[in-house]
Amino acid sequence: MSSSDSKNDPAKPEGKDPRDLINRGIKEPSPLGTTVFVGLRSLDPVIQYGILARGWGSSLLHRIGLSTLSAGLPTNTGTIIDKLNLSPYRLILLAMATGSSLKQIYWLVGISEYRFDVGPALMVVGYNTVFNSLNNLLFTTTAFSASLSGNETFPQTPLIVGSIMFVVGILTEAIAEYQRMRFKMDPKNKGKPYTGGLWQYARHINYTGYSLWRAGYSLAAGGWIWGAAAFAWQYTDFVMRAVPVLNDYCEKRVSFCQTGSGIQRTVLLTCCSTVKIGRSLSNRHHTS
Repeated sequence: MSSSDSKNDPAKPEGKDPRDLINRGIKEPSPLGTTVFVGLRSLDPVIQYGILARGWGSSLLHRIGLSTLSAGLPTNTGTIIDKLNLSPYRLILLAMATGSSLKQIYWLVGISEYRFDVGPALMVVGYNTVFNSLNNLLFTTTAFSASLSGNETFPQTPLIVGSIMFVVGILTEAIAEYQRMRFKMDPKNKGKPYTGGLWQYARHINYTGYSLWRAGYSLAAGGWIWGAAAFAWQYTDFVMRAVPVLNDYCEKRVSFCQTGSGIQRTVLLTCCSTVKIGRSLSNRHHTS
């Protein structure tokens, strides 16, 4: 495709927003970026296991004046899981880290059609690894661990609520993305926005799912305040970055298609009008 063709192709919009980690509209393989992402994202459960079972990071916590908890009695199920030598609570936190890695790897290799370069791969991996590590490091401290919530015994309320949020959130994100992929695979739906399945309840239901499981993981590890802070952070990123990025992307496509067919304009304008809900929230956030 020539440069002039590329400028006139709505599938390859000009001027990619630097805040956007996805090359929207550029549908081509990215073997290097995919390899980097899958390889490094697969290491995250190993890092989290080191924190929870081997005390990685404990010396740093001690240097800043934080004391750490004992490992607790290991799980005794009579299965191979027992070889991890983790308490039931720590085992659940490790399962959350592992589940988040598997879900994101599945998204890249099984769902996403867009090019995913090495730079964005490193950023996404780094963000998730740092967040997961903070969760588990906080859990190991006597000052912040959700396992010390009140005088409760296992399973503590933050663990129960956080686990429910995690499961509901990660399933919502995964199922919504799969539903949209199946819709797009049908040639009859080319150029149509998907408003069925879980997407009928929220325009950005996949972001909602991500925010929910991310906050649930934080709640289960660091308690109510840390869980609320994690949700607030994800909501802020949603309003300030993710929605404006999608809005700009849609507006470029609408601008190109002003001379297109009526159906084409309607589809793209619908996309923009729904995204502008997020922009209204962003504006209200600035003035509050």
